[in-house]
Amino acid sequence: MYNTQVTRHPDGFKLLVRIMLILFAVEPVVFASGPVRAEHRVESPDGRVLITFEVGAERGDLVYSVAFEGRPIVLDSRLGLAIKDAASLETGFEINEVIKLRHNSTYSPVYGERKTIRDHHNQLIVDLRERRAPGRSLRLTFRAYNEGVALRYTVPQQDALKEFVVSAEKTQFCFAGDHAAYAVYSAQGKYSRVPLSKLKKNCERPLVIEIGDTVLAAVAEAGLVDYARMRLSPDEGREHTIISSLASEVVAGAPLTTPWRVIMLARSPGELLERNYLIMNLNEPCAIDDPSWIKPGKVIREVTLTTAGGMACVDFAAKHNLQYVEFDAGWYGHEYSEDSDARTISVDPKRSKGPLDLHAVIEYGKQRGIGIILYVNRRALERQLDEILPLYEKWGIKGVKYGFVRVGSQEWTAWLHEAVRKATEHRLMVDVHDEYRPTGYSRTYPNLMTQEGIAGDETRPTNSLTLTILFTRMLAGAGDNTICYYDGRVDENASHAYQLAKSVCFYSPWQFLYWYDRPGSSPRRAGGAGGGHNVIGDEPELEFFDHVPTVWDDTKVIHGEIGQYAVIARRSGESWFIGCMNAETPRTLDVPLDFLDAGRSYVAHIYCDDPAVATRTHVRIDRRTVDSSSVLKVELPPRGGQAIRIHPATGEDIR
Repeated sequence: MYNTQVTRHPDGFKLLVRIMLILFAVEPVVFASGPVRAEHRVESPDGRVLITFEVGAERGDLVYSVAFEGRPIVLDSRLGLAIKDAASLETGFEINEVIKLRHNSTYSPVYGERKTIRDHHNQLIVDLRERRAPGRSLRLTFRAYNEGVALRYTVPQQDALKEFVVSAEKTQFCFAGDHAAYAVYSAQGKYSRVPLSKLKKNCERPLVIEIGDTVLAAVAEAGLVDYARMRLSPDEGREHTIISSLASEVVAGAPLTTPWRVIMLARSPGELLERNYLIMNLNEPCAIDDPSWIKPGKVIREVTLTTAGGMACVDFAAKHNLQYVEFDAGWYGHEYSEDSDARTISVDPKRSKGPLDLHAVIEYGKQRGIGIILYVNRRALERQLDEILPLYEKWGIKGVKYGFVRVGSQEWTAWLHEAVRKATEHRLMVDVHDEYRPTGYSRTYPNLMTQEGIAGDETRPTNSLTLTILFTRMLAGAGDNTICYYDGRVDENASHAYQLAKSVCFYSPWQFLYWYDRPGSSPRRAGGAGGGHNVIGDEPELEFFDHVPTVWDDTKVIHGEIGQYAVIARRSGESWFIGCMNAETPRTLDVPLDFLDAGRSYVAHIYCDDPAVATRTHVRIDRRTVDSSSVLKVELPPRGGQAIRIHPATGEDIR
């Protein structure tokens, strides 16, 4: 619901506003006459977040600032767009009209980390006009949420600026001190904690910044569809200041609206992660009329590229409550060859000797309720997308993993999101690899199930790096972490209980498990890179993977410090799942279960590290009765973890 106030309004503009409000079914407009001030403010619904905007009296430049709980977060920072072969849209402006909106609604995404999401914000829209010829117009939109702030530019339709090129964006974020930031320069890179003064060019977003001991900010991007990706660079002319850096020029025509520039705000890393739905709120609602065919689930990768291996994976998936089998690179030839044809089933001999009767596996999976996903490298995607999507629909494929897509520039950003939209026409779900980071498009097109853009288990991350990724990269949305279980890299960096916990802590509607592993009935992989020789055993703790969902009705971060440890609880129906992850320092954490329904008895299945357990994974299972007054004492060894499943007691014996 919107409630609106407009200041200084010609009749035509009043009519436009009324039409807009009718279209959005909002409350009547309240008009306020009188002169337009040079400074305007908008507060969050809870009054803790304040955005101030003003136009400089002398130069007419555009300046905003942000405060949180009365504390300055972003000092006066300039805004603007550089226009190729023309004067920039950043100075010489005056305010023409101002609109203030109040919005409060809830929605239920097709799937997510919570069943219901609230979109509650106050909005300030400022229409600006150049003081001198050619008198170009610019609109700035600011939103103040309890969870942070967002702003974006709109170049309205106008005679003075019809077709143009945005050569650079000049959005500043000037912080009050040389705060520590968690910097990474590629989507799958290693993070480092550095002061703002040590940031280098083209830092990835979200960029988490520690403002003292009590406030965290994350500079992020939302609603990127047909525009160049934003990264962040130091502003050499001003200390403690970063500025938006576009990956390419943007060819545009008026009207143009940019993606949102976002500053998430919270008092702790856990609260920041709990608020990641802000990115979703800054995207358009679901555009798919009937999304019932979109099915989250757990995935096992078929690593042998054989018919026998595919059948074995289907059987394993059916037995262990997985929903999909994915055939990765090599099923249609050498993925890096321009000659490989993704319309054919022609196994790359360097990866497998075959044989692979993919159609037989698809049919077998259909009989057992298991869907098949196919990987296609961007070389084939770019050449054959319009042919393979209807073909895969005909074959009965459920989804496509887009591999090594090009990202960053406006051209490839637009191409990728169009490729997601085209997949909906053929009821195909999508997983995007490798450098692509989400900005919330899954709300609009939820067939975009997940994406990489994360240093997942393939890259052998240390626990400290993984726990940094959890509180930084995961603010942007789902991450395809490619969870390993039996592969040797688990023993190098972590424990098996820690790996179980990842399936709770790292959200992905398509959760890939057993990344380098194969069922015992699958043939040994015949050469090729990437492992695939680890046989999945019958260790008792695998029941946790059997039970754990991939999407949730509620999410709570109970404990968390960036790079150190995390305890996350998620609910699916009446059951709760808790993931506990630890870095290098042993610690014991109290986990109160006060989120359980009062007056009800539950059974907790606790999976913890224990070297005395005589299995190759050394995971002990404890079972106990708990209720909402219970407090679990979770002991976490260095590089260890715990996974916990809690469900209502049924009166039967604990099992």
